[in-house]
Amino acid sequence: MLGNKKNKQFYANEVKKKFSFKSVLIVIAIIFAISIVSGSFYSVKEQEQAILTMFGKVVRVDTAGLYFKVPFIQQVHLVDMTTHGIGIGYVIKDGQNITVDDEGVMITSDFNFVDIDFYLEYKVSDPVASYYNSENPETIMKNMALACIRNTVVKYAVDDVLTTAKGQIQSEVKETLQKELADKNIGLMVVNISVQDAEPPTEEIVQAFKSVETAKQGKETAVNNAKKYQNEELPKAEAAADKIVQDAEAAKQARIAEAEGQVARFNEMYEQYKLQPYITKKRLFYETMEDLLPDLKVIITDGTTQQMLPLDSFND
Repeated sequence: MLGNKKNKQFYANEVKKKFSFKSVLIVIAIIFAISIVSGSFYSVKEQEQAILTMFGKVVRVDTAGLYFKVPFIQQVHLVDMTTHGIGIGYVIKDGQNITVDDEGVMITSDFNFVDIDFYLEYKVSDPVASYYNSENPETIMKNMALACIRNTVVKYAVDDVLTTAKGQIQSEVKETLQKELADKNIGLMVVNISVQDAEPPTEEIVQAFKSVETAKQGKETAVNNAKKYQNEELPKAEAAADKIVQDAEAAKQARIAEAEGQVARFNEMYEQYKLQPYITKKRLFYETMEDLLPDLKVIITDGTTQQMLPLDSFND
């Protein structure tokens, strides 16, 4: 009896083990199947577009709806297509506008300063370009917008910027920025840009900008003076160098001509010497004496004076 009870209990334990193992396998299979099914479908909302990629290559771009994809092989990247806005000259934090120092300070055509804020509205125009062509397209767009604004504001006088020219400035900035965004192909487009506020800057900002402009003007003056000095002195140096070369060439030609003349004279004398050696020697002697005698001192006496060596000649 005891043996039968032990056998029954052992059999029951084995059945429980097998059942538990099968249960675990079934649960794992169910979870895997659910993950496969759930990973095979994805939905795109109304204000979104989805980029479907496989091994990093774009397969297609989907609009709102329910779609199928191959699990673990194809990936989906959702892109928000709604209109967004950023401040230029200020940031929006917790519903409040916080001024960004110096960002909105611009120089006008009459060399005054104006503190002007813009609100830029934009949205994605090309999901693929926005996702792949740049790491941070919003930052790139803001920097481009700042450059366009500065290049536009500098064309107007400060009174016009503060009063009547705001609409014209907005239109010009929008047109220029949209063209540059298209050229850069970062997948963003301008919806609207508007002037939020325009006023003269604080005295501290004015002084800081004046210091920067003074430094720039000082640099430009120094560069211009250096170029002026270069333009003045370089021709002089080149002319002096040319004169030295020309003088050297003239001296060279004169020395060559002199040497050639001496050689010709020597050859002529040598030919005469071969024909009449004695006469030629006499001629050379007389010519040499003619060169030497004019420098000698000649003293004529009556013959009664005491003869002495001409010591003054040695002193010379």
